[in-house]
Amino acid sequence: MPRRALWSSGDVVTHPEPSFPALISQIPNILTLARIAATPVMILLLRDRAYESALLLFIVAGVTDGLDGYIAKRFDFVSRLGAILDPIADKMLIVSAYVMLAVLGDIPFWLFLLVGFRDVMIVGGYLILETLEGDVQMQPSIVSKVNTFLQIALVIAVLLDKTGWMPVGMFLGFLVAAVTVTTVLSGAHYVWYWGIREESRRAR
Repeated sequence: MPRRALWSSGDVVTHPEPSFPALISQIPNILTLARIAATPVMILLLRDRAYESALLLFIVAGVTDGLDGYIAKRFDFVSRLGAILDPIADKMLIVSAYVMLAVLGDIPFWLFLLVGFRDVMIVGGYLILETLEGDVQMQPSIVSKVNTFLQIALVIAVLLDKTGWMPVGMFLGFLVAAVTVTTVLSGAHYVWYWGIREESRRAR
């Protein structure tokens, strides 16, 4: 394996160079970091009401989300870091879009507060469980997956409507209602799940 030399006090200290396969295995994490980096760009685009560019960026970010997950599972590149960063990247992008759309008056402000409260509650609950139990594996429920899909669909629908590329204003009310219901249900599910975990922990 190639090695690089570092000079320290006259002595040569060598460290192995990262192998090519090792660098390839970081592709999912690189894509995830790219989504995190896209968050401030999304905020600036929406601030300037550049809806077309914001829509394209949001779609590209969604594609990279699916791509990094596929690559990680297909080639067994799943890592602890990726498991932590991936949901954070998703939440950062979605919540930033909701913040700006709410500020611009494109979605109800109370909906942003509801979605934001749920996400903060979930992250807080996860951190508490991680502190108490360590290495907690939380699989999203079906209702949580549906909620995430609907949250994304609402952002895309609003941006499509604002760009004029596709008049979907008639569906926005339905999507707002669907996001509201599934947000409440998924939040309630996590509270129930944490209650079960806490009872199990105390019973040990």
